[in-house]
Amino acid sequence: MSLVGDAVSWPALTYEEQPWRTSDDVPMSRSARRRAKGPYLAAIVPEIRTCTPQLPPETVSVAEEAATEISRFDAELGHEIAPFAAILLRSESAASSKIENLTASARAIAQAELTGHGGGNASLIVSNERAMRAALELAGQIDGETILHMHEALLGPTQPDIAGRWRDQQVWIGGSDASPHAAMFVPPRHERVPEAIEDLIGFIDRDDLPVLAQAALAHAQFETIHPFPDGNGRTGRALIHAELRNKRLTRNVTVPVSAGLLGDTDAYFGALTAYRHGDAVPIVDQLAAAAFAAVANGRQLVDELRTVRAGWTDLVSTRRGSNTWRIADLLLRHPVVNARLIATQTGIAPQNTYRALTPLVDAGVVVEFSDKKRNQMWRSPDVLGALDAFAARAGRQRRASG
Repeated sequence: MSLVGDAVSWPALTYEEQPWRTSDDVPMSRSARRRAKGPYLAAIVPEIRTCTPQLPPETVSVAEEAATEISRFDAELGHEIAPFAAILLRSESAASSKIENLTASARAIAQAELTGHGGGNASLIVSNERAMRAALELAGQIDGETILHMHEALLGPTQPDIAGRWRDQQVWIGGSDASPHAAMFVPPRHERVPEAIEDLIGFIDRDDLPVLAQAALAHAQFETIHPFPDGNGRTGRALIHAELRNKRLTRNVTVPVSAGLLGDTDAYFGALTAYRHGDAVPIVDQLAAAAFAAVANGRQLVDELRTVRAGWTDLVSTRRGSNTWRIADLLLRHPVVNARLIATQTGIAPQNTYRALTPLVDAGVVVEFSDKKRNQMWRSPDVLGALDAFAARAGRQRRASG
């Protein structure tokens, strides 16, 4: 079955009627209780293991071009920007969380990562980074256990009661918390989740489909199954990166695709809805557009960090190869540091840390911002500014053309 066809062909959802009884303990008005009575419709996710989409030629072409851009970005900058890899991953994690309205500054995220605690959103974003790392580490073999490990990495610290296990109850998106009757979408009942995931893994395991199109469709299918009570979006976007690494489209760095999806969240969620109605084109188009945006934004971030690092050379007066420059290079990976991190990452003895930091402090490259004699921390305004600018660009809404 050819990828290119005259019509879009993809199996649409069907639905099944399920009984519902609202607990008498749930506080609500009499009219709301009436609306919450009676059966509801839950989705039945079709099997896609052997399905091949018929996509229009322009969609196939754009998806292949986007895949080439991702591969080129990885090949050209992967080894050269090894020090930036953690920043790209952190930025991707923040952007992926931002889709679900979890926002925090680069400084808050870096500080939470360093200290192990911080503001609520920053801590959640750091948890998302752990899920991203788990996705890449487990990319060699993608199966149900891999997905559960990703979810465990994501929610284990904050929601251990549901982390790393499939949901055991009905969930729904939108509408009322009391019942699924007015929901925008009701995923399949929980008994269907393991079988649906097994079918999805079979689709991901195929090697006869263009990688980006395959990743887009797998992502939409995962979000439609909605296998967890919470964290589906972030786990699903981490799964995209595992697929790109598994199919060897990326080998060195994490291309911030989820950040690209931030460009137009309405279009993204609209594409998921279209997918559920049997139209595979919009989600493939969205992921391709996200890839182009992510690569462009990633390149700009790299350029800005290079400029920052070059500027420090003019500002700081100390010999080349000194401990001061080792700390400067560390700041590109960790824009918030303390003496312990510096010692761990560079091997500089703690008693020598303050002497090595002094030229950076004097030049304004780092700022000491903790008010304690012990456990002092320093931040790099330049690097944090570049990261916040990256997030701001990722969050801009694209205007629809007339």
